[in-house]
Amino acid sequence: MDFSSKLLENAVYEMSQLPGIGKRTALRLVLHLLKQPEERTSRLSAALENLRKKIKLCKNCHNISDVELCEICSSPKRDRTLVCVVEDIRDVMAIENTSQYKGLYHVLGGKISPMEGIGPQELTITSLVEKARKGGIKELIFALSSTMEGDTTNFYIYKQLEGFDISTSTIARGISVGDELEYADEVTLGRSILNRIPFEGSLKAN
Repeated sequence: MDFSSKLLENAVYEMSQLPGIGKRTALRLVLHLLKQPEERTSRLSAALENLRKKIKLCKNCHNISDVELCEICSSPKRDRTLVCVVEDIRDVMAIENTSQYKGLYHVLGGKISPMEGIGPQELTITSLVEKARKGGIKELIFALSSTMEGDTTNFYIYKQLEGFDISTSTIARGISVGDELEYADEVTLGRSILNRIPFEGSLKAN
């Protein structure tokens, strides 16, 4: 793709680094921004800069937040004895959209995947175990995607919690094997949470 402007070429290149955006789509977006009032592109760049510089991770659940303790963890309406273990913020958003879950979350930041060089130490598993050790949690819900990596991560955490007085469950298999939570429809995901099964039962099923 030939460019008459190095500035345009650089902008298109940076835009094309975003997931799912090829160079043609990137060019379309950049040209669209050029046609907009300067204040609009300034607001966009300011929003992205603020996002990068000021975003925080909740000190309790590791969810993305503007403050040290996210709105979910600080809400007095949430059930603090119930913790849902998810891969990332997209899963939190998907579950929240169902309006069927009223507990807290723990965001792992990924799944154990030796092929990608991701081990337990790269995730927030240690802080989850420490949270369980402190007491107050009655049930952990494993809500990772039903992939090999998700199942491996679930089992690893389950073994780390042996000896703790905490029940463990997993969302019902209304979510197809291999599916990511963020792509499940709200009704199916909501029912999968409400109809969750003991984790030990899922091991026998496998």
